[in-house]
Amino acid sequence: MTEAITIGIEEEYQVIDPDTRELTGQAESLMTLAENSGSDTLVQPEVYQSQIEIATSVCESLAEARTQLIAARRTILDAAAQSGSAIAAAGTHPFSDWRAQTVTDKTRYQRLVSDYQQIMRDLVIFGCHVHVGISDREVAVQMLNRSRLWLPALLALCTNSPFWLGRDTHYASYRTALWSRWPFAGIPFPFKDHDDYQAVLASLVSIGTIRDATKIYWDIRLSEHVPTIEFRFADVCMTVDEAIMITGLVRALAQTCYQEIISGKDPIAVRPEVLQAARWQAARHGLTGELIDVVGQTAKPAPQVIAQLMDYLDSALEFFGDRDPIQGLVQRTLSEGSGAQRQRQVYGRSQRFEDVVDYLVQQTAQGID
Repeated sequence: MTEAITIGIEEEYQVIDPDTRELTGQAESLMTLAENSGSDTLVQPEVYQSQIEIATSVCESLAEARTQLIAARRTILDAAAQSGSAIAAAGTHPFSDWRAQTVTDKTRYQRLVSDYQQIMRDLVIFGCHVHVGISDREVAVQMLNRSRLWLPALLALCTNSPFWLGRDTHYASYRTALWSRWPFAGIPFPFKDHDDYQAVLASLVSIGTIRDATKIYWDIRLSEHVPTIEFRFADVCMTVDEAIMITGLVRALAQTCYQEIISGKDPIAVRPEVLQAARWQAARHGLTGELIDVVGQTAKPAPQVIAQLMDYLDSALEFFGDRDPIQGLVQRTLSEGSGAQRQRQVYGRSQRFEDVVDYLVQQTAQGID
């Protein structure tokens, strides 16, 4: 018996003052304007008032996901224009100071700051989460176990946070580095089955390390609210095309792992230390250096590791009819550079972080009209 795999996308955006190019705490007014616009887009607050999140509904195809994502971005951009602000999609802001950000007045967020103190206060970061619908929780855990191996290669393709507090961090995804300080971040260890997964969460709650299971922030986890696997590794993508590329690759990865499970193929065992090293390598260098082939346990030029990823996903991409468009988007990213590379190119031309923000705003709106 097979199960159709659905997809959904969540994106976190920066709310920008178009004059100073700083982050600005206008999320509440944007939410009100978006809700009053008549749009079906789900718009939600985030930890800081300079952040705002959108979510698509459940999508059956990549084309449907693109249509919904375009509509969601358009809703937020229109609301921002009405409020005198702008929207940018990047994993970190190039120069705004975390000290100037106001925590959203919501109990969940206030508790996060109270519980985790400094690592929460300066965690002004912006991600993209892709949900893959799968109702069988036992199968979902096994899909999680197998998908873990390819998260570093996927991260390299969507690195989009090179700057922090007005400096080049020399990371392609500094958001990943910041996020890694969280007690329960990164790539989880494999689980025996769903009971084992649930037991780990229950143990962490019972000893008081987390308040509830939603405070687990691994790069991949089972959603506590909907029957999905939630892929949380990605920086928010600068353009719609890049977000669709990552969504298509994630769905193909989920489908590939699902087919391996139902056909009885043995999983590949990789030490968690190797996966952690591969994740760090991807965050540090993105597509500009070497990535770690976790199966072969060797470092290779990034394009070679991405080619291995594409070979692994080829049958699933063909199954969904996505091979040509996704391969085209991946090749464009390798050729033109990830978001991190393009941000650095803009800064290199003018030495002005304000120009980087202007570029982010322009790229976030690309293809919306």
